[in-house]
Amino acid sequence: MRKIIIFLIAILVLLSVYIYSLLSYKATPKIALIEVNGVISDSTETIRQFRIAEKDSSIKGIVLRVNSPGGAVGASQSIYRAIEKIKNKKPVVVSMENVAASGGYYISAPANVIYANPGTITGSIGVIIQHIDATEILNKIGLKIENIKSGKNKDILYPNHKLTPEQKKLLESTILDVYHQFLTAIVKYRPIKLEELKKIADGRIFSGKQALELKLVDKLGNIQDAIEEAKKLTNSPKAIVIKLTKKKSFLEKLIENKLGVNFDSSYVSTGIYYLLSF
Repeated sequence: MRKIIIFLIAILVLLSVYIYSLLSYKATPKIALIEVNGVISDSTETIRQFRIAEKDSSIKGIVLRVNSPGGAVGASQSIYRAIEKIKNKKPVVVSMENVAASGGYYISAPANVIYANPGTITGSIGVIIQHIDATEILNKIGLKIENIKSGKNKDILYPNHKLTPEQKKLLESTILDVYHQFLTAIVKYRPIKLEELKKIADGRIFSGKQALELKLVDKLGNIQDAIEEAKKLTNSPKAIVIKLTKKKSFLEKLIENKLGVNFDSSYVSTGIYYLLSF
């Protein structure tokens, strides 16, 4: 009987410690750190992390650390929209690292405050789509590929034919439309007029220092400066920083540990891109 009583007391102590720790954690103000690294090809995980930050009442603000040359238009726009939805509830401060260009800049634009290092590569405001003409190579090796299609432009980006002047105009029209969306997204939150933006939005890159002068970013500083800004905006000087990371399956963790394989997406597939050209 005595052993049972001791066991129950131990369980109650452990339970009390757990409940206290949980309540203490919930009561402690936090700044959530969300990272976007590499080519932006999918927005699902980043949006999931923003939702976690939004639902957790102990998270008072968010620091978005961007180190990306951009990527797919749709994914970039989805992340942009996620920031729009939360920024008035919980401040979002961007910290640009080595590069935050094209789509990397696009997702930064709606933040409450944007920090860049003086030497950060940013800008590259523009849109690109690629068509590879492989007809000469195919002719040399004697390989003919025929596309069975429902309309004359269904295979417009296929490499086994040349673009007609009409098809090129169609692509240019789409590119200009998406480009205008990019400009509109910037002037919505940045203190720069559309006509001023158009003069510099030709795909050129800027240093963080140049971007500050052009009003594309708000302040120069590193990740720690961005964290301090988030604490200031949320009036939470004692807030702790928690890093929100991607959920991985047991198999992914096992393979990464054993083989060093990283499952983070960094490839570029066919599509229209806000992407820095190398």
